[in-house]
This record gives sequence, C-alpha cells and structure tokens, in this order.
Amino acid sequence: MKQITITSKSVEEAVEEGLLKLQASRDQVEITILEESKKGFLGLGFKPAVVEVTLIQNPVEEAAQFLKDVAANMGVEVTITLKEEEEGTVFEMSSEKIAILIGKRGQTLNSLQYLTNLVANRTSKEYKRIILDAENYRERRKETLEKLAHRLASKALKINKSVSLEPMPSLERKVIHLTLKEHGKVETTSEGAEPHRRVIITPNNHL
Repeated sequence: MKQITITSKSVEEAVEEGLLKLQASRDQVEITILEESKKGFLGLGFKPAVVEVTLIQNPVEEAAQFLKDVAANMGVEVTITLKEEEEGTVFEMSSEKIAILIGKRGQTLNSLQYLTNLVANRTSKEYKRIILDAENYRERRKETLEKLAHRLASKALKINKSVSLEPMPSLERKVIHLTLKEHGKVETTSEGAEPHRRVIITPNNHL
C-alpha cells in the first residue's frame, strides 16, 4: 500500500501534489487531512496544511501482479487475461512454459490459485474469488473429474464401502458433487480442512 504525507499551503494543493506523485486520480486514493492550513495571529506567520494520501489497491490487479512475479521467479513469462464469470474472476494464463505453472494433475496451478486468492483478499473489503486457468486446463480437468467420479462411485458400490478422493480445491470438489448428485445409489460429502479437504463417496446402503 502506497501512502505519502504532503505539506503545502492549502489542503487542495497538498492533495494535488499527492495525486501527482502517486500518479493517481481522486477515485483511486483515500485522503486524510492531518492539519488544516492556518494564518498566524494578526496575519503574522503561517501554518501549512498536512495531508495524507493513500493509494487504494485494486485487489484483482494486485493479485495479477503477484501471480506474474511468482511466475517470473519460476522462470516463466506469463500473459494474464481477466474474465468475469459467475464463479468469480478468471485469470486465463498463456505462456510457452505453461506446463510448469500447471504441474502434475494441476497441483501447481491449484497452489498458485490458493496463494493468489490470499493476496486478493488481504485488503479487499468484499471477498474476491480468483480462478486460475491455463490454456483451457480447467475444462479438460472437469471432464477428467466427471469420469473419475463415475468410476469411483462404481468402485464404492462394488466394495460397499466409502471411497476417498485426493484433496482438491473447492471448485473441483463441486464438480464431483454435481456429477454424482443425481446418481441415486451414492452420496458425496467433503471432509477435512483447506487446502487438504477431500470428497468422500459413500454407497446409500452403507450410510
């Protein structure tokens, strides 16, 4: 968070100087008047105005910059395109080395998503959900999870015992739940704490 204190002849001049130094507009800052300007007794002397100007960080832009910095430290130059969807703000990433950011079964991508959400919400007054995607990985992963859900549901019924999946982020758990919602012969629940929360598939006759 960028914050500067300006001393000037008037509050207005101090504010304008602060905006110039921060290269921001009035709607991008918070202004706190620490001291008003005052003329001295009988016109002698003068007390300048003191103003504190604070740049308001856009949580989404801050999160995007964080992601770019982390990717750069991993040796990956990444381009991020923002897209608003019902689930949240999607960061669509593209890079010649995108596989590094995805990782095995999306584990790196999920870890980056978890950290990016922490950054986006550390100063935001409203919760911001950030979803990371990389060259349509999420859609391909969704298809894989749907097949996995049906396969493990069949396994749970065959052995007549609950089957536990690997830990997944909430969006991936949701895919499992929705896929098996109308199954009829199994039920799904989530257990554990983030980021190790996992889906449990249980046969109805075993409940």
